[in-house]
Amino acid sequence: MSITPVIPPALRPVTPLGLIADGLDALRDRLAAGGTVDVRFIAEFDAISALASGLDPYLDRCTSPASTALTSLDERTRNQQWSGFGSSEAAPTLEAEMLSGHVEGQFLDFLVRMSGASRVLEVGMFTGYSALAMAEALPDGGLLIACEIDPEVAAFARRCFDESTSGDKIDIRVGPAAETLSELSGTAEAFDLVFIDADKVGYKAYLDLVIDGDLLAPGGTICIDNTLMQGLAYIDGERTANGAAIAAFNDAVAADSRLRQVLLPIRDGVTLIRRCND
Repeated sequence: MSITPVIPPALRPVTPLGLIADGLDALRDRLAAGGTVDVRFIAEFDAISALASGLDPYLDRCTSPASTALTSLDERTRNQQWSGFGSSEAAPTLEAEMLSGHVEGQFLDFLVRMSGASRVLEVGMFTGYSALAMAEALPDGGLLIACEIDPEVAAFARRCFDESTSGDKIDIRVGPAAETLSELSGTAEAFDLVFIDADKVGYKAYLDLVIDGDLLAPGGTICIDNTLMQGLAYIDGERTANGAAIAAFNDAVAADSRLRQVLLPIRDGVTLIRRCND
């Protein structure tokens, strides 16, 4: 006698993104069924729009304020004319939107403080917002090594760091990140926290260099940025090169028996990774 498995009922959406998706599905179904765009339809659409557009500003408002140094770095990055800036052909097109920003900066600050990290490695620095946010959370004597491929961008960040009381904790290494990671492997004390936010095609190589090169201290955490990649990691249809790279990276991490991970919808997606034996 076969037993038919009992499928539990689907849970109703309770998160902002779940409610947005559910609401849009309902509106689409009404239109597909020949529904009219009446006053009630517009009101429902406005409510869904408000739910979506209000989320990021609300997160920003409810997060502890950034330091004066971080606020200054943010403003200088936004005011810089990035078109034509930079000297490395290997660097991506630069834009202020590459800034990690307030909420993610405070999230990284929390990671450093909660983990008790004293040594941090950052792969991909840009103007240094995330580096400075983590450096501010480091204890006295703490060190953050930041990899940046473009010397002009590194110099921009260094000027910002030098105006901060925590900037002396940051050691910038200019050059291809893979080369820097290879140089650090076996020659440096391992890192308690590793933050990867560089070229997306290189993510898997950077992760392997950190794990296989023993750059992650026992009990350490790896934090990977942009693992939702504007939704291109999971939507159907044609993907950009970055979207395809992140989708492949996420699949590789999920299939890696060495690792435990969780993907969080913070900003453009943040994945936290630990080794299984830690």
